[in-house]
Amino acid sequence: MKTDKLCYRIFLNQPSLISELLQGIPPDCEFDYSAPVVKEKEIRLDGLLTPVSQDVSLPLVFLEAQMQNDPEFYGRYFAGIFIYLFQYKITRPWQGLLILRSRSLDLGSEIPYQNLLSSSVTRLYLEDLLSVENLSPNLSLLKLVVMPETEAAVMAKSILNRTQTPGEFQKYLDLVEAILVNKFDDLSIEEIRNMLDLREADVTQTRFYQEVIQIGRQEGEQLGEANLIVRQISRRFGALSSEQISQVRSLSIPQLESLGEALLDFQELGEFEAWLQENSL
Repeated sequence: MKTDKLCYRIFLNQPSLISELLQGIPPDCEFDYSAPVVKEKEIRLDGLLTPVSQDVSLPLVFLEAQMQNDPEFYGRYFAGIFIYLFQYKITRPWQGLLILRSRSLDLGSEIPYQNLLSSSVTRLYLEDLLSVENLSPNLSLLKLVVMPETEAAVMAKSILNRTQTPGEFQKYLDLVEAILVNKFDDLSIEEIRNMLDLREADVTQTRFYQEVIQIGRQEGEQLGEANLIVRQISRRFGALSSEQISQVRSLSIPQLESLGEALLDFQELGEFEAWLQENSL
């Protein structure tokens, strides 16, 4: 008899042994034995940060941002982590980082994952930043994401005013513009520029402007429409993964127009993902 089967038989016939080894299990607790097959399901990780350093003590960071209710979020998140660790034979430590809009989000039961959530995962609730003053410029960017629209312009200008060099200004301007265009999707880039009092700034040199604004060429037109659709989907269902964004940007203009029409009928992110699978090259 194989040793594992022998151990299972001992535990099933003497269930009180489990209570001697694990805290919180009463001596009279009985168990059923089964050997279920766990089917592997394709799960896409939204963000994996891998240290460039050769120091193997530095952890992998599994980063995800979630702004909408998703009762399967925790289960999918941890399943993705452990499938990745197993598949790629990872030997270095890891940490989780979750950027969440609020504590009221329904992300599924925490009970099966409570030990991991308390020891290995950091959860940042953006709503908590709203009451905090004197944040660093980087944390202020995250605060700007959930800042009320009436206060967003003041916060945005404060971030830009704290930059020290032209290069640093351009980097923050690029991010501030992207956040504001997502927050005020009915405003043009010129109106965003006026909001920031940047009438004299050459915003056409920012990466955001070059990627999003139509510049009269077919390539610019296609990219502008793709980014518009990305913003619309992100606004409805939460941030997309970098691969999903790349898939949208690879679509032709007719495909983008078709997706724009289909988007009106989407009720959940899964319908968008299914559309991409059917229509991507």
